[in-house]
Order: sequence, then structure tokens, then C-alpha cells
Amino acid sequence: MSTSMTFIRPGIVAGFLALLLTGGCQLPPTDSADEKPITIGTSSVLAGLDPAGVYDAGSWAVFTNIYQNLLTFEPGSPTPKPDAAESCEFTSPALTTYRCELRDGLTFSNGNALTAAAVKHSFERILRIRDPLGPGPLFANLVSVEARGSLVTFHLATADATWPSKIATGAGSVVDPAEFPADRLRKEKSASGSGPYVIASYTAEKSITLRPNAAYKGAVTQQGVAIELRYFETSQDVEKAWNAREVDIAYAGLPAATLAGIDPSDTDVRLFAGDSAEAHYLVLNMRSPRRPLRHAETRRALASLVDRGHLAGEVFDHTVTPLYSLVPQGVVGHSTAFFDRYPEVDAAYAARLLRSAGIPTPVRIRLGHQNGIAAVEARALKEQWERDGLFRVQLAEERDFTTYQRRSLEGEFDVHLYQWIPDFPDADTFVQPLVGTGNVLGNGYTSAEVDHAIRDTQRFTDRSKAIRRFRAVQDTIAKDAPLIPVWHRQRHVVTRSTVLGGHLLAEDAVWRLWELHRL
Repeated sequence: MSTSMTFIRPGIVAGFLALLLTGGCQLPPTDSADEKPITIGTSSVLAGLDPAGVYDAGSWAVFTNIYQNLLTFEPGSPTPKPDAAESCEFTSPALTTYRCELRDGLTFSNGNALTAAAVKHSFERILRIRDPLGPGPLFANLVSVEARGSLVTFHLATADATWPSKIATGAGSVVDPAEFPADRLRKEKSASGSGPYVIASYTAEKSITLRPNAAYKGAVTQQGVAIELRYFETSQDVEKAWNAREVDIAYAGLPAATLAGIDPSDTDVRLFAGDSAEAHYLVLNMRSPRRPLRHAETRRALASLVDRGHLAGEVFDHTVTPLYSLVPQGVVGHSTAFFDRYPEVDAAYAARLLRSAGIPTPVRIRLGHQNGIAAVEARALKEQWERDGLFRVQLAEERDFTTYQRRSLEGEFDVHLYQWIPDFPDADTFVQPLVGTGNVLGNGYTSAEVDHAIRDTQRFTDRSKAIRRFRAVQDTIAKDAPLIPVWHRQRHVVTRSTVLGGHLLAEDAVWRLWELHRL
């Protein structure tokens, strides 16, 4: 989860400069592992350790550190660079064959060799297992993987200029075939990787402690310190831990009101904000057994009744920005398709849509959400949709994130709140995984028009040439309304003044834990 077209990179509030990683070598041993771990508190929970079975920000943040990819992203660059690979390139003008050569002497933390065969195994098991919560849709274009000596070759069904970025995400994590079965998910609460960190301890849904991997060889040249991630159910729980000084860093977890009230003159606190494209949508389920949203007119009526300004101001204390399209502002290819089609809250328009389709009112829908601030947002949406009697909304809360995902995919909700963090800096990450056929939402939406446009965007290595096609996709999505964009926001990270490197956690989807240090 989580990118050559220009992407607006994070602007750091405290004005730190990003340190670009260069070269590739084995990290030198240090005594940092004996230091007290830097503790991060977050509500973005690690859902599991198997890359074939999870596709969420909390898990991929950890994968960046314990596993290795063929390619990785450096701070401030939209173009991935070699990590486990020595080099990678397209070997066909048609952009359907991509080859990487591995570095020499790579090993997993258990001592087993990391080979081209291990890379092949890692990708093939994602396609074979096809877990509904896994990243399979990201590799929809992958036909086969070939391993020969130190070379790995990917064969794609159609041209895909974004393929290097896709294999640099958590989905491209290389795992040890001796530990990860080819045909099923690994259930153990431990795993060997070849990344900059190894797992020292792990308690599911509670915490994970990572220590530097002295045997790592790759793009990272800086050895980090021990890190402990503590997981909390809600942002209020993160706030309690922060106020009790139980954590050194609060990552994307403090309540909106708390962030808005941070005093810039407080010398004990550093607040960093990146111009990230973290987006929030309402997913409309066309597969629900009751099928209240099978008609496009019903979905459009819902879209025309969403008051984004009220949500941004009253629910989120102006820490989020209204979003009017599939691709957020700040990403090249962004448009205002939903504003163009639904410029204001218009109950009369919604009523005409429903009446023209012969749909009796009130339309009864079930709105799924998690607890915490999501519950507040859901109540506000219920009020907006019910105000003129066109809809009746039943709220359905689920506290556990993985269960929430499964219930959504199983069609238990007619609409559910959905947060998306980009996998890589390119508009494709907001399009193909969300609205392409076989998308991760599993809401039953498919469009030949959208699929054709997606394939068209992937033909261009000069990503600026794909802008017109991305905007065409967004126009179609505004018309079909399989989802409704609601808001997007910066990623906020708060650290104690004694912690350095926190600004890089705010920058993008990659958690560079090795950059964290104490004064």
C-alpha cells in the first residue's frame, strides 16, 4: 500500500530537510539495539505479518522495515530505486516485460539465502492464495514470474508503466519460501525478513518491537535504533497514551480537536504535517442482498446530499479538506468531477432522481463504520441523508478493523466508510485498485469504459500524458457513483522534542523507522 508523474510531496511543518538515501551496503553494527526503544503510538494497527493476506496501511508500514523489496522509494522521489535488486528495467518497448537482477549475498534474518526463486515464490503465492483481504488486485496485470540465476522477470498482460512502483509497495515484500507456504497464509506470530529491522517481539493488536538487522544489504545505509509500536483502538486512546507520556511519537492517531489545539510555542512538542493524499470515501455496495443501491439514481441521490463542508468543519475541526473526486487534490490527474456533477447539497434534485427511477422513499440503507471519530462522522451522514425524508439510515458499528473489512466484502453494509492511503505517488493508485474490475472494494462495480481508460493510462512512461484519461475515469465514476469521495487530509505526526526524524514519517506511505533517533 501505497506511485513518472509528478506528485506533490509533503511539506514539513518544522522545516526539516529529507536525507536522501544513497548507494547500497551492509549496515555496520552499533550498540543502538541496547538503547531504550523509541515508542510510537498509533491506531493504524498491524493486521498481520503475511504480505499475501493484508492490504492496509498499518501492516505495510511494518513490512517496509522487516521485509525487503526489489525496489524502494527514497524521500522526495516519485521514482523507485533498487533495494534487494542491483538493477531493474523494462526489456520490451511494449512495457510488458520487466527484469530485475538481485544483489549478491542477500539473506533472510534466519540465515536462508534470498534468491530469485524466493522472489518468484513471493509474487506467485499472492496470485495463488488470492486472499480477499490481500493485495492481489494490485497485480491484476501480472501473467507470470520467471526466475533464472540472479534474474527475476515479470511478464505482464498489458503495458504498465507503473509496474516498478507497484513492486516497491508492501505487496512486493520478498518472503522466505521455507516459512511462507505457497498455497496458504502463514499464521505464526513471527517471520524472518531481510529488511533493515528484525522482529524482537510481537503481540497481535497490542505491540511489536523491532531491532536493527545488522545483516541487511540494500538501499538503506543508516542503522536505526530499536523501535516499539504500540497499537490503540481509537485516536482517543492514542491521546491518553501521549498525555501520559507512554509514547514518544503519536502517528496519525490524535483526535482532530487535539491536533487543531497544539500550541506551536510548546517546546516539548514537534508537529509535522505532510501534504499527503490520504483520502476518505463512502463505498456504495451494489451486491447487497437487499440491493437498495442497484440503481444509479439512488447512488447519485446519496452523492447529492453529502455536505462535505459540514463534515470537515464540525466533525474534523477543519483538519481535513473536502474531496470532490476519486483522485485527491495534489496528485497530478486530479479533477473536481463530483463538484461539477453535484455542486451543492440539493434535496430537490435527489428527490427528482428517485422519482424518475420509480424508487419509493424513504430508501432504507445500512451504513457501516468503525468506532471513534468514524462513529461521529457516520451519525452526521445519517442526519444529512435523513433530513428530507428520502432515506432511512441504520448505523452498524464494528470495532475490529479486520472484521470490518470482512463484513464489508461480504456485503453486510449498503454503504461503508473507507479510508485509502496511496500505495505510491501516482494517480493510478487511486484508480485501478479502487474502481477497476476485481477491485479491493468488492462492491460489485465494473465498467468496461473505466477498465479501458485504466489500461490506456498505464501505457505512458511520461505520466503527464495520462492526465486526460485519468480525468475521464473520474467523470465516469461521478456519473456511476460506485463510491463517493468525502474528504482528504495531511498526515500528522507529533513527536517529543528529544526525537529526531519524525518528519519523515509524515512524508509518505513509507515508514523509514531507521531515520528515528534521540537527541
